[in-house]
Amino acid sequence: MNIQSEKISYQEGGVNFHGHYFWDDEAKGKRPCILVVHDWAGCNDFAKNKAKELVEMGYVSFAVDMYGEGKIVTNTEDKMALMGPLKENRPLLRKRILAAFNTAKKLRGVDDQRIAGIGFCFGGLCLLDLARTGADIKAVVSFHGSLIPAEHLPNKKITAQLLVLHGYDDPMVPPTQVISFADEMTKAEAQWQINMYGHAKHGFMNPQAHDEKLGIIYNKNAAERAWQAMGNFFVEVLK
Repeated sequence: MNIQSEKISYQEGGVNFHGHYFWDDEAKGKRPCILVVHDWAGCNDFAKNKAKELVEMGYVSFAVDMYGEGKIVTNTEDKMALMGPLKENRPLLRKRILAAFNTAKKLRGVDDQRIAGIGFCFGGLCLLDLARTGADIKAVVSFHGSLIPAEHLPNKKITAQLLVLHGYDDPMVPPTQVISFADEMTKAEAQWQINMYGHAKHGFMNPQAHDEKLGIIYNKNAAERAWQAMGNFFVEVLK
């Protein structure tokens, strides 16, 4: 295996975005592509490393830039300043994730009929909103993502299969919101499933998560089980 990467620049709404494409240079033919959508910090090393892991599993991957210009921040205030406007402006969020999706479809080596996505925290929200647009993405996996629906926006038929991987003790998205999301997806006639991990809080996938005050805490057991669940899901839906 010879993993290669390339920075891919694209535009939406007059803003330049810088994603990162990863592939195995020794693999032959077109392969399923997995979008990797970052958390509120931006397209950082965590997101890129997960993109590389997906290549090791036999896919190509595209690490998405939702903020523009490849912005990456480290403190809570800056993270909120970048994420907040997109959470409040869901039409803009949808335009940006659609731009990334359409960019990935055109990359060399991508089977454009077999594209899926994984998102962490904020990234989970982005991909669930992509599914709500009716985009022809095959599958979406949300890791401890925001599940709040977009109000006053028309949603088309959801064709993507959905897997939500969630910590039961997540203070940002309590079980009541998870139930509301399940109700929303059921009414939309979407194919969905939810795995809840006991004693897991927000950000349980990230080994660097250790913010007790915000309840953003890494959980090794939940992280390993969630990644395995994702892998099994993709074998099923992308075969």
